[in-house]
Formats: sequence, C-alpha cells, structure tokens
Amino acid sequence: MDKVYTMKKVPLIGIARHRLTIDGEGVTTLVAFHGCPLHCKYCLNPTSLHPDGIWKKYDYLKLYEELRQDELYFLASGGGVTFGGGEPLLQSEFIFQFRQLCGPQWRITVETSLNVPLQHLELLLPVIDNYIIDIKDINNDIYLQYTQKENMTVLSNLRYLIKHGKAEQIIVRTPFIPSYNTDEDIDASIQRLKEMGIIHFDRFKYKTPNN
Repeated sequence: MDKVYTMKKVPLIGIARHRLTIDGEGVTTLVAFHGCPLHCKYCLNPTSLHPDGIWKKYDYLKLYEELRQDELYFLASGGGVTFGGGEPLLQSEFIFQFRQLCGPQWRITVETSLNVPLQHLELLLPVIDNYIIDIKDINNDIYLQYTQKENMTVLSNLRYLIKHGKAEQIIVRTPFIPSYNTDEDIDASIQRLKEMGIIHFDRFKYKTPNN
C-alpha cells in the first residue's frame, strides 16, 4: 500500500526568486527551510536554528501555487526550484509531494550537508535532479570541530548517491574555513572525493567575521 502523506505545513526562513546560476542551472527560486542538524561556527543562515527564525509556514500545494508564476523562466532557462536551509532533506516528504505537483519539467536541486538519515535520500532519489553538497572537510576531526557533529553519515550517504548513479549530478563544495582547515586539507578532501567518484567541485573561501 502506498504511503499516505498529510498536507502538513513546514517552516521556512525565506523564498528568494529570480536567482541566476547561484543555486543551480538556469533561473532558480531558492526555498530555505528552517531547521538543521548542524551547528556550524560560521553558519550562513543562523535564523534556521533559532525558534523565532521562522518566516512563514507552507504546505506543498501553497508553495507550488506561489512558485508557478515563474514557470516560464524555469522552462526557458532549464532552471527550477532549489531547496536549501537549514537542511532541506529533513523535509523529504514535503519535497517528494511538491515534485508530484510540479512534474518533471522543473529542475529540483537541493543544497544539503547530507548529514541526515538515509531514508530521506531513499525517498528523494527519483525526485532530485541535482545535489549541491557542502562537505566542509573530509577530515572528521575538522568537521566535528566546525559543525559539532561527525561526518560518517555524510560519507555513507555520498557513497549511496554515487552507487545509484548520481555522481554527475553532484557538486561538492570544499570551502577553506579560516582557523579550521588549510589548503592542504582541501587538497586531501578533493583527492579522496575523486577516488570515490566525484568529479564536480566548488572550491572557495568562507567569509568570516575576522577576515
């Protein structure tokens, strides 16, 4: 028997429309969820962790009706919706049901830490077009110090996606985080990720309050 999903409302910290080549291909709309399993030192969206950081709550039907006004931009540019946060994969049922409404024409991308239980990836495997994965650092000691959580789940989930043929659809972000890792650490992360089968990387420097 198919699982029945409720039309529950999920908390968002914001919606940003008409973004170009920032969060995936084409013109995209970024939908940022509230809630995250990590507590990163330099969190880019700290409101996602604060109880009073919720902007609005949406069910998937209301969100679809609001975003479909940009459908012409999505179809013309090969873009669509990017789910971020916070951690979007924690709202896997919501994203799954949203896909049933928008159909296959919209590109759906997730910006994720990948530090979530496997069942979220299993549900969304046929739903997600592209993954932007902020890996932080492959070194577990560095990852733990920066995020306050270990990265075994991240690597296990990454192997799951690669095993299921998703390597081409993944971009892994390998940031230089001042006071936490070095260029040599990043080189080591990229080398290990290449050995796993990852081919697309986004290497950059975090902007922090002290630099």
